[in-house]
Amino acid sequence: MDRRRVERWITAYEKAWRSPGTAMLSELFTPDVEYHPSPWADPVVGLEALAQFWEAERNGPDEPFCMDADVVAVELETAVIRVEVEYETPPSRWRDLWVVEFALGGRCARFEEWPFAPGQRDGHMLQP
Repeated sequence: MDRRRVERWITAYEKAWRSPGTAMLSELFTPDVEYHPSPWADPVVGLEALAQFWEAERNGPDEPFCMDADVVAVELETAVIRVEVEYETPPSRWRDLWVVEFALGGRCARFEEWPFAPGQRDGHMLQP
């Protein structure tokens, strides 16, 4: 895996999020994918479960948001990606780290997300 292939995968991920349905997920993830929506959550395992999770997590394919991603590191089949997403409705902002492990052929076999929202520091919410 190299930086360009990871960047193409990120572009396809965003396109899938913005597209109706979940058919594109099979181009991005292996059938037995292990998808960790946070370091503390139980993983979503398998493409069918991921499709259900995916639809439940978004407000539809026309959900207005801006996404910026930067590949921090790529070593062998693992990439670390810094992602910033701003959703318009309801307004929310996230900075994430993704740890993505790729299988042969370039599909993701394991996805781990470390999401952080404003007001959150070191994994803990700040007290007012």
